Amino acid sequence: MTTIVKSHDNENIVWHRHNVDKSSRAEQKKQKPCVLWFTGLSGAGKSTVAGALENRLVELGYHTYLLDGDNVRHGLCRDLGFSSEDRRENIRRIGEVAKLMADAGLIVLSAFISPHRAERQLVKDLLPEGEFIEVFVDASLDVCEKRDPKGLYKKARAGEIKQFTGIDSEYQAPVNPEVHLHAGDKTVSELVELSLHSLRKRAIIRD
Repeated sequence: MTTIVKSHDNENIVWHRHNVDKSSRAEQKKQKPCVLWFTGLSGAGKSTVAGALENRLVELGYHTYLLDGDNVRHGLCRDLGFSSEDRRENIRRIGEVAKLMADAGLIVLSAFISPHRAERQLVKDLLPEGEFIEVFVDASLDVCEKRDPKGLYKKARAGEIKQFTGIDSEYQAPVNPEVHLHAGDKTVSELVELSLHSLRKRAIIRD
């Protein structure tokens, strides 16, 4: 039987609580759902590390999904720009999607600059205690600018891109991330191994 719970200011909108819940889906997949939130400057290696980590997790038999900043702007967030308001809305939408995917029992990897602590806290507050794991992919502005894989820093320095994080828009580094990856002086393989070690310590994975 479906339980109906009011959870919205509009009395005509209710939450349907179904018999198959998160614990059932997680048990089916034999894993502990969570959201790994990769944050860092453009060029720090968020998507690269998240992708490599997802490869390893899949090899180990885990069920995952990777949400990438550029990819979601092709669909879910294609109507948003890069103003402060649009960036907040971008993160809010992704947070809600990540929450749904975790509810499906998945290990969700989300790779977004998400430059402000308040935005990341907003996503954390959506999830149960311990289910949001902040992963700080830490590379200096100098390192990221030298890499500049998409040529974005060059455009930002030339004034072709406004409100670019790290140049004319602030990046607020995590104060106490669950996982701190020093991406400026380690290989992708090393960063993946550090991430796996952290997931084992938190009993997210068990092999």
